[in-house]
Amino acid sequence: MTDKHPTRFSSTYELAKLPWFERRGDLLTLDPAVGPVIDVHTHLALTYGRRTSVDLDASPRATEHYLPMAHELDLDPYCNRNFTDDDLFTLKVDLSLKSVTRTGMRETHTAANLLAEMKALNITHSVLLPIDFPMFSWNSETFIETAQRYDGLVSTSGVHPHKKDALRVLEHHAAAGARGLKMHPAVQMLPPDHPKAMALYGACGELGLPIMWHGGPVGIESSRARERCQLKHYWKAVHDFPGTTFIFGHSGALQYDMAIQLAKVYPNVWLELASQGIAGTRRILAEAPVERIMQGSDWPFYPLAISIAKALIATEGMPTERRLILHDNAARLYGLETARAQQQPERASAGNGNGSKIVHPSTRTAAA
Repeated sequence: MTDKHPTRFSSTYELAKLPWFERRGDLLTLDPAVGPVIDVHTHLALTYGRRTSVDLDASPRATEHYLPMAHELDLDPYCNRNFTDDDLFTLKVDLSLKSVTRTGMRETHTAANLLAEMKALNITHSVLLPIDFPMFSWNSETFIETAQRYDGLVSTSGVHPHKKDALRVLEHHAAAGARGLKMHPAVQMLPPDHPKAMALYGACGELGLPIMWHGGPVGIESSRARERCQLKHYWKAVHDFPGTTFIFGHSGALQYDMAIQLAKVYPNVWLELASQGIAGTRRILAEAPVERIMQGSDWPFYPLAISIAKALIATEGMPTERRLILHDNAARLYGLETARAQQQPERASAGNGNGSKIVHPSTRTAAA
């Protein structure tokens, strides 16, 4: 297929050459005629070793995406092909060594910066996806508390299956407002069909929590991480838990053809488009059930506008499909239409609505 729109740009700012975007300073804005957008794949600064190290309510400077706005951008391949070797080195240092500090690019990966980018692009809601380890990790609590302070944000749990009392912690997160569960087999070093992970899937079905998997190999992970993410490890959970909704983040990544087949066979499988190239996005839209496809960005790895641009190009002349993947499917799955109708003024105080922080249930019981 020959595109009437360019797909290669000297920078992400040049997405303004497309008919839907305009550049205003350091931000790209989206034509309001496109309508509201929901992004189901975002992260804030991930912290390990301490409760939190970054002020998520602050905007110390413009967002420093792991794929810098000023770098060349090609929408055709899988998005991580746009990283240079220097980009990948900086990314890995920022996510590892600097995750215990207050410094680095991650200092800009805040709710305030995310919300500013969202506002410019007509994004009404973003789903925050925490990633936790069994110990010395409280990203779930931090993200859930942060989401409670802003009407445009909702968060999932990211409890690790190996965490002590993982099921109880998951239930506690759900009671505190978590809208799902994030699992990242590569980062959390656990295959998706591990018995302890499987134990959480049934509970998620009972609690009405969709599971957002990092699904599929992406080509820049270690060989062991790549093996854990092979889609052959995801089939058993999908098959064994028909009452649980499974979202394949990145639509299976480099194995999107297999993810499409799973979505066609199993009605509890959804696909999320973050990082897919134009060709992959078009094939997913052509073959998978369109009522179970959603768009996401993987912010702050990538600017929010990139995934929207791909979705708009891929749905040219397809207004129904465009509305479904940009907004309506996510609104239905996460109950965001109801939430929007009941919006309250933005809350400035931290905590879970009454000024208190989320406390691990075992800690709360011991204190009692």
